[in-house]
Amino acid sequence: MKNIEYVLPNEIEKRSFEIIGQELAEMGIVIPEEEAPITKRVIHTSADFDYAKTMCYSPGAIAIAKELITSGADIVTDTNMAMSGINKKRLAEYGGQVHCFMADEDVAAEAKKRQVTRATVSMERAALLKKPVIFALGNAPTALISLYEMMEKKVFTPEFVIGVPVGFVNVVAAKELFLDSDVPYIINRGRKGGSNIAAAIVNALLYSL
Repeated sequence: MKNIEYVLPNEIEKRSFEIIGQELAEMGIVIPEEEAPITKRVIHTSADFDYAKTMCYSPGAIAIAKELITSGADIVTDTNMAMSGINKKRLAEYGGQVHCFMADEDVAAEAKKRQVTRATVSMERAALLKKPVIFALGNAPTALISLYEMMEKKVFTPEFVIGVPVGFVNVVAAKELFLDSDVPYIINRGRKGGSNIAAAIVNALLYSL
């Protein structure tokens, strides 16, 4: 068949990353070596090369995230989809586990009573975990806003934020809050993102350990 490239099943991912590298080179885009595995996996997940320009990393972010993971930090997501996509077996090798409180019945009930989003209540629950937490948020900008408000009130400061919500309402502004903060982060500027992107970033960190 014309233009069909025959690749062995176990070689498909490798070939995909080769293509990504080639196309980035053709565009004249050079991603810093430390960031490349994360940004390229995001591109691999989305087939969207815009991420090569919009992914933002705070100074030392990747080293900090890896240190947290290898020290047993947990991951908190804002969707069950993101939680499902994270390699939990690999994370467990370092003593960590993944949490998502969004679908909990008591979270929904409290959110309804207080007239706030479930994401807000979920972040408050996450703040009570008795160990370091990496937040991997790909859906709810209110989750980022809630974390920032807790920081402002000095009641909780996250150890690390992966902020890649997708959408239109408050998405860009919520991400921008953390770009000027002291919290280590990996954030994608703009409207793009999603649960799959949040999971891809966590997995890229895990696979590079």
